[in-house]
Amino acid sequence: MHAHGIDIVEISRIGAAIDSWGDRFLKRIYTEGEIRYCRGRLPQLAARFAGKEAVMKALGTGNRRVSWRDIEILPDRRGAPLVYLNGRARSRGDELGIDELAISLSHSREYAIASVVGGKSEDSYR
Repeated sequence: MHAHGIDIVEISRIGAAIDSWGDRFLKRIYTEGEIRYCRGRLPQLAARFAGKEAVMKALGTGNRRVSWRDIEILPDRRGAPLVYLNGRARSRGDELGIDELAISLSHSREYAIASVVGGKSEDSYR
């Protein structure tokens, strides 16, 4: 099974949500680790928002069956983003036979974009 998801978001939309809802928005969407890593930087927050949307699309759930915080996007030691699934997102990934997600995040001045590809890791075939 292979899965793909892509999403784009206006960075200003994330800024407006933070201006309106503050910590309430941040704590609803992002994990503590993501909040610490992004340190309020809107492009990084927007890229992770797009990333979570892309993961939800790859899982075929939308944001109704999976919590935003069930998906965590943090960098590895070299700074490359990694996706961690928890709770219902992990259960859905297991259901689909997806045990590996590769994600790419990018942003310009106005937009943040994310693309995710999921499937079985090579170790699963052994």
